[in-house]
Amino acid sequence: MVDRANGSQHLVDIRQVVKTYESAAGSFTALKSVDLEVEPGQFVAVIGKSGSGKSTLINMVTGIDRPTSGEVFVNGTAVHTLSEGQLAKWRGRNLGIVFQFFQLLPTLTLAENVMLPMGFCHTYPPHERRTRAMGLLDQVGMADRASRLPSAVSGGQQQRVAIARALANDPPIIIADEPTGNLDSQMAESIFDLFEELVRGGKTIMMVTHDTDLAARATRSVIVADGRIVNEYVVNALSKLNIDEITLAASKLASRKYQPGAVIVRQGEEADYFYIIVKGDVDVLLEHPDGQEVHVNTLTSGQYFGEVALLRGGQRTATVRASLAGEVEVMALDREGFVEMLGSSDPTRADIDQAIRSRLEQLSGFESS
Repeated sequence: MVDRANGSQHLVDIRQVVKTYESAAGSFTALKSVDLEVEPGQFVAVIGKSGSGKSTLINMVTGIDRPTSGEVFVNGTAVHTLSEGQLAKWRGRNLGIVFQFFQLLPTLTLAENVMLPMGFCHTYPPHERRTRAMGLLDQVGMADRASRLPSAVSGGQQQRVAIARALANDPPIIIADEPTGNLDSQMAESIFDLFEELVRGGKTIMMVTHDTDLAARATRSVIVADGRIVNEYVVNALSKLNIDEITLAASKLASRKYQPGAVIVRQGEEADYFYIIVKGDVDVLLEHPDGQEVHVNTLTSGQYFGEVALLRGGQRTATVRASLAGEVEVMALDREGFVEMLGSSDPTRADIDQAIRSRLEQLSGFESS
């Protein structure tokens, strides 16, 4: 994407956003120094528990809500600086918004509902609007019901029309807030299929959902927990955890940074932490009896280490050192949190047991060579 005045090449660029609400009961911070970048053509599922801040995050993108501090750039526009009047016009041309409860106007036909955004934003000549609306309704499989009122079609069909309406002005981004939350599983599946088709056609979609099975089909998942975005490399490393488990694990992770060449763990030392790499590379080294170190492996962002000693005897089986190429950042989980995490998730325990077997085989191969 062409660089614009904001200095960003990202379609969505949220920078250090804080959102605090004030009430008679006191203040509540819904977003805590959040950073998020979304590229053109991505299908992003935003997931999190109720009250985690995921809808507030989406409201920052749409301009429905404003940050207490921080910046929000969408398609080259500094959304946080726009007036209410400017926001309405900008939103109509740049975003297509799909809601959980459809929000079709009940006295307009389905075709008229799709035509409405074109009239509001003056994006197509009046004589072209019905033809475009019919084309969009055909794209979502609803052209044969164009003259019906919303009350004459099912909830899933209304949501299809809502998606056609969101596409009316050909916006680059579709924002969907729990779009399948009011639908049965079969209808939800069909809506998700439609979103996938739109992404293949070049649209960018950001979708808030509580359905982790559907979210797993998106090209990218953003997990929000307690007002913060869980690092995506942590999510990838612990992909078998459900939303409650990853939220709990994330709350216990601590960030640590190491300069190039710094030792993170040393062979023979007592194990106390499990590590997930979120920036840079680390080298795994094995000390031979003659005192020389042999390079065994290089691990990168989204991979983990430290699990072998925590579960097998308590002493580090190898040294792990930050690569000389640059600074390394890891997320560290103490022994108690690590054991608790494995105890709550059999699939994660199975994954880590498999990783342990593979690494012990690799180490034994070097020791015998």
